Amino acid sequence: MSILSIQSHVAYGHVGNAAAAFPLQRLGFEVWRVNTVQFSNHTGYPSWRGQVFEATHVAELVAGMAERGVLGGCDAVLSGYMGDAGLGAVILDAVARVRAENPAALYACDPVMGDVARGVFVRPDIPTFMLERAVPAADIITPNQFELELLTGVEVSSLAHAVAAARHALALGPKVVLVTSLKHDATAADEIEMLAVTEQAASRVVTPFFHMDPAPNGAGDALAALFLAFYLKEGGSTEAVPGALGQAAAAIFAVIAATRRAGTRELQLIAAQDEFARPARRFPVAQVT
Repeated sequence: MSILSIQSHVAYGHVGNAAAAFPLQRLGFEVWRVNTVQFSNHTGYPSWRGQVFEATHVAELVAGMAERGVLGGCDAVLSGYMGDAGLGAVILDAVARVRAENPAALYACDPVMGDVARGVFVRPDIPTFMLERAVPAADIITPNQFELELLTGVEVSSLAHAVAAARHALALGPKVVLVTSLKHDATAADEIEMLAVTEQAASRVVTPFFHMDPAPNGAGDALAALFLAFYLKEGGSTEAVPGALGQAAAAIFAVIAATRRAGTRELQLIAAQDEFARPARRFPVAQVT
């Protein structure tokens, strides 16, 4: 299976496509990478160098692939950070072109907009674009808790609130809402949760939480890719969600644990790669009623 991944890229470290592509490849997927930026390193460091690509550059790359006649072989499109709404429009055009050739193709959108520690860190036009255009076009969205609250206007202070907010997001158009970095009033200080919600069910997984300062960048990018990979491998329907959630949770936990052991802020994707397919530690997936 093949996945078109349209994201940022760094030469050193693992964020954007540099976090998403390798896990997908390690799990057996062909990855067609289209980079929206190319930086020396992620912007969590005091400095970086590189270039932000124009939306027309991204559109040209997609057009070139279309000329090869390969878009019908694309099983999913994955997107992450969008620099501005103009680039977002190009990404949605790519999704439309793929679906025109393969109506069964999925669109997985990681609606990157901010987090609890930093607030909103994207341009002002992005939240509106996500709400009005990207999320309604997506089959799967993977917001963190902050982004879920931003999309829905629902404050998440309990598990019930989280489920309600996810169902609100489902009403916008997607079939699956995966909520990451979830902490609510019943979450222990040394735990972190993920919640996957469809029209039929809600599934929850709890894993240990490691306090790391600074926290590694790119975990959300890697997790979105891992969930998409396992979702497709499990059959690509909403019935696959609990299994995909459990496998993605085990895989990203292994990456974070390896990163902590290494004492670095860069995700240890290579060191943890065998655990993508054969995790040493698994976590129970519970149905939320």
